[in-house]
Amino acid sequence: MTNGPGAPTTAGPDRPTAALPPPPGIWNIANVLTMVRLALVPVFVALLFADGGHNPKWRAVAWASFAIAMITDLFDGELARRKGLITDFGKIADPIADKAIMGAALIGLSVLGDLPWWVTILVLVRELGITLMRFWVIRYAVIPASRGGKLKTLTQGIAVGMYVLPLTGWLATARALLMAVAVLLTVGSGLDYVHQALQLRRAGRAGERAGR
Repeated sequence: MTNGPGAPTTAGPDRPTAALPPPPGIWNIANVLTMVRLALVPVFVALLFADGGHNPKWRAVAWASFAIAMITDLFDGELARRKGLITDFGKIADPIADKAIMGAALIGLSVLGDLPWWVTILVLVRELGITLMRFWVIRYAVIPASRGGKLKTLTQGIAVGMYVLPLTGWLATARALLMAVAVLLTVGSGLDYVHQALQLRRAGRAGERAGR
């Protein structure tokens, strides 16, 4: 007996019960915030070096642009996860934007003589090394962000922001101490990522051998 006008329809193999939601497009709020952060990199560099790089007014404006970039970093990933806006573009652009703004700040401050080069080199080598490490184990698993890594990012952002500002007295001492903490967290979280990567790769290779 066929279904009448008022009878419920049945779902067959060619008739899905519900349509899957379309994948998020590139132009969503999370990706827009990431693009804003990328666009702020050259703006921040120009402001940092304006009028010789040591004008207090320009340094304050440079700090404002850096702060905006850091705020977008706090929100874009959270929005992408909560609202289902994760895209391939965001996966690639977000870490690039993070490293671009932080790298620009560190290198700029070292060029201006406000931050020792060894700090900049240590941080940049750590970031590059962890990125390469992630690719090294990506066939087996994704290395999750650790609490130490997140705390490192927060501390590093605040410390670098304080170095952008023309601070003196106890505030200058406070930023130096905070940067020292950021350096320790940079090294410590980096070693933790290396440990995780070695474990993941060892487990992955053992699984491959067991499946042969």
